[in-house]
Amino acid sequence: MALVVMCGQPCSGKSEAAACLTAALRSSMADITVRVIDESSLHLGRNDSYKDMVVEKNLRGVLRSEVDRSVSRDSIIIVDSLNNIKGYRYELWCLARASGIRYCVFFCDTEVDHCREWNVKRQEKGEPSYDSNIFEDLARRFERPDRRSRWDSPLFELFPSREGIVESSPVIAEAVSYLTKKVDSKTRDVKVLQPTIATQSVRTTESNSLYEMDKATQEVVSAIVEAQSGLGLAMNKISLGPNLPTISFTV
Repeated sequence: MALVVMCGQPCSGKSEAAACLTAALRSSMADITVRVIDESSLHLGRNDSYKDMVVEKNLRGVLRSEVDRSVSRDSIIIVDSLNNIKGYRYELWCLARASGIRYCVFFCDTEVDHCREWNVKRQEKGEPSYDSNIFEDLARRFERPDRRSRWDSPLFELFPSREGIVESSPVIAEAVSYLTKKVDSKTRDVKVLQPTIATQSVRTTESNSLYEMDKATQEVVSAIVEAQSGLGLAMNKISLGPNLPTISFTV
């Protein structure tokens, strides 16, 4: 149905905005399926995930794989992460195009000084936050979305430090309308991405079935390793995602 990419500086209000958007979407349609994908849903910590370029790259790969497994024409997926690199947003846009669904970027445009202040307050309260050096590095490398780029369009902008973050916000209402509006041949204000020959999935044949099986096995192994390393302790069960079986472990 749709892929929503949250975007903004660290501690800019993205998670709160994602929660408000989720609630507004569920209020607009009783039977709608909305899922938020973020670091915590994959058992990944903020500081551990951004402590250096290698683990940050791995994090983006994990998030991208989870999005790839989750996008469909029957649900709305919200990626609640920094999504601070335009090249990465392009990759997510490509996933949406390959699935033939709607796509948009929801940008929390918060001044860095406010983000820094909010991060400090979270540290003082013991809430999820970033170490100061990690925060400064991420803030410095942030690449603002540009609505002229197809992977940043349509772009919905919220200004949390000035407007606050509430479910009734006009920009959230605009996003909900865009994501849920019925589309027909006369619709011009809603764009459903169309897959190209290059992005369409190739049907598995006998010649590449071994490769597909090996790829699926590696994804399962990676999910187990990531979940265990993120929690730092042994697990009895691990979920691989929606509509997939849960793996149980016995000693």
